[in-house]
Amino acid sequence: MVPATVLLIGLALAGIAYSLWHARAFTRRFPNAGKLIDIGGYRMNSVHLPAGGQADLLPVVFIHGAGGNLLDQLHAFAPALDGRAEMLFVDRPGHGYSERGGAENDLPDGQATAIAKLMARRGIRRAIIVGHSFGGAIAASFALHHPEKTAGLVLLAPATHPWPGGVDWYYRLTALPLLGWLFAHTLVTPLGQRRIEGGTHSIFSPNPRPDDYIDKTGPHLVLRPATFRNNARDIANLHAYLTATAPRYREITAQTVIITGDSDGIVLADIHSRGLARDIPGAELLWIGNLGHKPDYVVTDVVVAALEKMAGQPTDLEQIKRRAEARLIASSEAIGQV
Repeated sequence: MVPATVLLIGLALAGIAYSLWHARAFTRRFPNAGKLIDIGGYRMNSVHLPAGGQADLLPVVFIHGAGGNLLDQLHAFAPALDGRAEMLFVDRPGHGYSERGGAENDLPDGQATAIAKLMARRGIRRAIIVGHSFGGAIAASFALHHPEKTAGLVLLAPATHPWPGGVDWYYRLTALPLLGWLFAHTLVTPLGQRRIEGGTHSIFSPNPRPDDYIDKTGPHLVLRPATFRNNARDIANLHAYLTATAPRYREITAQTVIITGDSDGIVLADIHSRGLARDIPGAELLWIGNLGHKPDYVVTDVVVAALEKMAGQPTDLEQIKRRAEARLIASSEAIGQV
């Protein structure tokens, strides 16, 4: 009994040492690209890009999804919108390099309020809020609780409604107080590293993932134990939160565009995106064939067109959507012939 206990303790200590060493290595590999700003007791991290002299779009705030960080949206949109709009790319509380803050940030409402405070500190009075995946729930919360700061909503493959079933077991386990801490500090990092390559391909599927996606966006940062636990709490709490909040989406008054794919294998677009189109008055749903979970990268042009429309420019979103669909079909056929 004693030797077995000593062995287990030794393995646990080895796992903790391995995880902490690699957490520091991830930080060195993907150093902070933003600036930490105190918003009242804790600091939020963000990259703020000013508008150019010929800017023709409204300010835009980008909110990343589960397991992500600001680099994900930064590399999708900064090149496409360079000089055209003031942009704020945010590490959500407890993700990337943002501090977690209090227990209120375990729910989308708290994170939306944190982003509103950060906007004020960055001098952004009002902006279009772009949310991808889990970030869609936070963007919708932002529009509900901070309508005066919401110039519009663009929701990309959003997760916004209660869905059948639960969440993966490792999120529920990691969210637990003691066992969750131990799991996150021993097994998450070694197991997670094995899943980065395949996992990022599956997020894009059926569309190809950019070859430089991992090097540019730092998905390894979520494998740091504290960050993974924050992510797990977000996901473990989401279903109950959406069950209570989704009936309020009819109160959203901001102009809303939802961009989603019919081949999304991560969230159920029929539940989330169609639900938003039903619930938010006047919302426009762009349902794109052969598109997976990453409209931010795969149909960036459609997202830019939505921002142009919200700036009052004459834009035919349906025509631009059809062009994107034709491009995706051609790409899929070309891949199939290889």
